[in-house]
Amino acid sequence: MFNGEHPVPVTIYDVAKQANVGVGTVSRVLNNSPRVSPETRQHVLDVIDTLNFRPSPLAQRLSRRKTLSIGVIAVFFTRPSVVERLRGVEAVIAASEYDLIVYNIETPAKRDDIFCATAANRRVDGLLVISLTPADADVERWRSAGVPVVLVDTHHPALPRIVVNDVLGGYQAAQHLLELGHRQIAFVGDPIHTAFNFTSSQDRLAGMRQALTEHGIAWRPEYHQTGEHDQQAARALTHQLLALDDPPTAIFAASDTQALGVMEAARDLGIRVPEDLSVIGFDDIEIASYLNLTTIHQPLFESGYRGINLLLQSMDVIDSETPREELALDLVVRSSTAPPAHASPALV
Repeated sequence: MFNGEHPVPVTIYDVAKQANVGVGTVSRVLNNSPRVSPETRQHVLDVIDTLNFRPSPLAQRLSRRKTLSIGVIAVFFTRPSVVERLRGVEAVIAASEYDLIVYNIETPAKRDDIFCATAANRRVDGLLVISLTPADADVERWRSAGVPVVLVDTHHPALPRIVVNDVLGGYQAAQHLLELGHRQIAFVGDPIHTAFNFTSSQDRLAGMRQALTEHGIAWRPEYHQTGEHDQQAARALTHQLLALDDPPTAIFAASDTQALGVMEAARDLGIRVPEDLSVIGFDDIEIASYLNLTTIHQPLFESGYRGINLLLQSMDVIDSETPREELALDLVVRSSTAPPAHASPALV
């Protein structure tokens, strides 16, 4: 339609007037409502085609009470493990009709604000929460607002989730070192109590201690070092371990990021890896292969990929079940672990 020299956009009211129907009927046709007869639907579609009407995507979203946006709440989303999970999410979203909104959480206060906002304002049609455990009150708010939620790398009994068995992973790491002949095995991880109530580090430690106990090896508290989850903190903690009168011959780090700090400390002190010190990490982030780091591989990309697929399914189908999917862990042996210089007999 034109007004003088300037085109005037065709509106839904123009379509309704030309088709001699109500605006509500045109809206139902645009949204594929079954409440329109085939004859009326075709007539309205013919008018839409004649007038070259192009409905606003925003208006369509609002009319369907949908945002066509998926929210992902992730803590410290620049960490390599989180980035890899987000790559899995993006691989699915890129082929869908949805936009992706990522909420980066760096403080408990920000977590609480975003948990509330995503329910109160209905900003998204669905929510994927990575590594942050919601409280019962959070879950109830999302339920009341009709926002489907799926968890990745964390648990709540009322929500679908994609997880790994961190205790088993810690056990596998320790078992590998024990089979090489190590008996003096230390652990570098996160504090037992964290602001976000993370449990993965302490669960991996529990698995390690279980393996030691099964093989009759007493736990040595001085071999347990914890600090902030970053490379430099792990480097400083390892300096303390290697300064002990009876230093460890192997160190299990709760993440590959921390394992890199362990290896840096060894290099600082002229200690060879793996000849003098074996190092094993957890996650199998991309840099681990470049540094030949032995590690426990967890399917980070797949967890994001399967988590977002599970969310999309839950948005389309109302299901009373709360599925829990556990992804497999694998030991990846590279050149950062070897028998100690004075190896004990191999374990059977």
